[in-house]
Amino acid sequence: MLTVNRFVWLKHRSRMTFLHNQTVVAWLAMLLLSMPFVGIPSWAETSQRGEFFGAIETTHPDWFKESFLDFEEDIAEATVEDKRLVLYFHQDGCPYCNVLVEDNFKDPDILDFMQVNFDLVAINMWGDREVVQVGGQSFTEKTLASALEVNFTPTLLFFSEEREVVFRLDGYRPPKDFFHILNYVAEQREREQTFAEYLSLVSQPNTSTPLVEAGWPVLQLLDLSKTTSRPLAVLFEEPNCEACQLLHQKTFRNKNAAPILEQFTLVRYNRWSEDQVIRPDGTSSTIRQWSRDLGLEYAPAIVLYDSDGQQVLVLDAMFKTFHILGSLEYVASGAYRREPSLQRYLSERADLIRETGQDVDIWRY
Repeated sequence: MLTVNRFVWLKHRSRMTFLHNQTVVAWLAMLLLSMPFVGIPSWAETSQRGEFFGAIETTHPDWFKESFLDFEEDIAEATVEDKRLVLYFHQDGCPYCNVLVEDNFKDPDILDFMQVNFDLVAINMWGDREVVQVGGQSFTEKTLASALEVNFTPTLLFFSEEREVVFRLDGYRPPKDFFHILNYVAEQREREQTFAEYLSLVSQPNTSTPLVEAGWPVLQLLDLSKTTSRPLAVLFEEPNCEACQLLHQKTFRNKNAAPILEQFTLVRYNRWSEDQVIRPDGTSSTIRQWSRDLGLEYAPAIVLYDSDGQQVLVLDAMFKTFHILGSLEYVASGAYRREPSLQRYLSERADLIRETGQDVDIWRY
């Protein structure tokens, strides 16, 4: 467990979410001159700009805590009431934030549990309000989000009474999965076991049933230590997984997917498997232990590595086609080397697609 201002804890936990719709003309011009985006037809030149769909505005409920944004004070107040503090990073128009509020927080069981066990403070990841971080450091909302590498909304940070981040959730989880997280934190299970260990107890691991049919050629390599000229995408899935089926049957069969996917070595595993595997860094373990070590909690999870075997990005939540393909392209194109913010990259990618006359819909498969 680490205090929130120890940002190194977050380096390996990059996640993704909804794009911030902002055009940076100079950056786009440089990008167009230096390297074409894959997946966008070069012939698709038109004077008509494409439409943008999928943004959903959200009204936050009145039970969210009214805070002066002094987090040490908020933690102290929560502790007195036998609660824990949750910081909720959001952004305008984020459809994943909307479904969190409208589906999860309006579920009667989740609503009651949240109000009894947590104080939730909303933080706009692009906002300018002054905040006081744990440890006395001062930020604005957006500089705090940047320092914490909040690339995805919703992102939720759960604090202990000792002012430590005991759980970080990057991205949206459906109500059933979300309730597991709330129980884990409210019962202070982090003091005795990792969430992956807890999840294996409340879930029913299945290693015998086959995974869903792949929507793109995938490999079952058990030695990933040899570097190649292509980046690596590792899929951690499980049987009877509806989200895995959507990934393969919808996202990977999208008309723009092939030029992106063919740039990767794509492998997948049952995340509960006890088969031995050699990881990209050369270490050996079972697939199940590797999944635990990565802190993966959702299926399908996608872990992206560059051609040198260095981990670049982890997608461990519910994402739809635009965000999945955009994240893959972010790694395949090497854009992550010059643009550290995936969020800005996705925004600029959407603008470039629309300039070709194609529509962008961030909220469909």
